[in-house]
Amino acid sequence: MSAQDQIKETVAANDVVLYMKGTKSMPQCGFSSRVAGVLNYMGVDFTDVNVLADDDIRQAIKDYSDWPTIPQLYVKGEFVGGCDIITEMTLSGELDTLFEENGVSYDKDAAEKIREANA
Repeated sequence: MSAQDQIKETVAANDVVLYMKGTKSMPQCGFSSRVAGVLNYMGVDFTDVNVLADDDIRQAIKDYSDWPTIPQLYVKGEFVGGCDIITEMTLSGELDTLFEENGVSYDKDAAEKIREANA
């Protein structure tokens, strides 16, 4: 199976997928740590894919999304964005809306606490 096929299968089979450097419990870069931290804090059940463990996946995910950086967040098979976009969406409440529209459960109180702490 090609790396592209693996990615297609992973994003189709899981509601929320984060392609990142490291894992959700042990991020290996600050940007991946920030996005994983937001998702973990908000109680989102997500699949993490460590691009450092597979060079083919690391390059293929950039080609798949036509986005040059990692991390990359996918919700219901759709590319959402990287660290800056996820940070902005979290602070504006857009991420809450995206999760609600796609039936992804999350802790609304935790999301509010993130916004309050960054106000």
